[in-house]
Amino acid sequence: MRFLHPEYGWWLLAAFAAAGALRWRMRRRFLASTTVRWLAAPAYRASPLRRLPLAVLASALLLLGGALMQPVLPYAQAEIRSLGLDIVIALDLSSSMLEEMGRIRPARTFQNLTFTTSDSATARKPAKTRLDATKDAIRSFVASRRDDRIALVVFSDNAYVISPLTFDHEYVIRYVDLIDDQLLRGEGMTAIGDGLALANYLLVKQASAADRRNQVVILFTDGENNKGRDPLEVLGESNRANIRVHMVGVDLEEDVRNKPQVQRVFQSVRRYGGRYFNAATARDLELASRTIDQLEKGVLVSRPFVRDAPVYDWFAFPALVCLAVAFALRAIPFFLDYT
Repeated sequence: MRFLHPEYGWWLLAAFAAAGALRWRMRRRFLASTTVRWLAAPAYRASPLRRLPLAVLASALLLLGGALMQPVLPYAQAEIRSLGLDIVIALDLSSSMLEEMGRIRPARTFQNLTFTTSDSATARKPAKTRLDATKDAIRSFVASRRDDRIALVVFSDNAYVISPLTFDHEYVIRYVDLIDDQLLRGEGMTAIGDGLALANYLLVKQASAADRRNQVVILFTDGENNKGRDPLEVLGESNRANIRVHMVGVDLEEDVRNKPQVQRVFQSVRRYGGRYFNAATARDLELASRTIDQLEKGVLVSRPFVRDAPVYDWFAFPALVCLAVAFALRAIPFFLDYT
């Protein structure tokens, strides 16, 4: 506890000293006699309780002085606010996403290029399609992002917004469940640049100056760009808008992954601060989503401040009680002072 005006205490002490000196100066004088020594005997002494009203009144004045000094209890507080991210998930819905995840692919030679069913790859065991495995990874990622706004974009020949930025993660997961091979029926190409451009537009359009968040795009694709805008150009736009892009290659075939134009996309993602993940299995997809979840964390904004809580009532209420008790005692004849 501390007092905002401790100087009032010195004025109170000075007032008490002046009142005591004035009382001593104006006290009544009496003549002495030889019988005074008999009155000084213990049987004739006044009871100390006769001074009780004065003592209670002095206590009331002291407490009032304490209240006038404005006592406060200082305590520190910290306002902690979690500032999450704006995240757009861009999902490739090209026809190759319907293939099984992690299947065995024969080498592409002239001998096996036939028009029979032997041209198709044989799976080691029944597995999820690339789309289903990616949807599982997206569900896990969305469920773990409590303070973020998340949007969902899909692309094939063209790009489409499935869900705008929202805090309603159950709403986003519900739309992830609805994505299937019939959603973009009639399309089958891979317009990576258009998907990234739509994600950038969505982030810029829904961003507000009052609540500017870090912005992230997570791209899931299993192929190279073969339609629409150049991904390198769009990645440059993302960088200029302070949008970080992470790319997950979903069971990307080795010959596609080693193409120079695809490698340039990977290098641009890394150069602009993002990460590329090569997910050959469903487990790799889950690990990639968890890694991105650990990389992209929101910011905790802490604003400490000290506040003084007034506690003058701790002194004022007892002072009033003491005043009432003092006046009540004065009404009792036993406590009247006739000296």
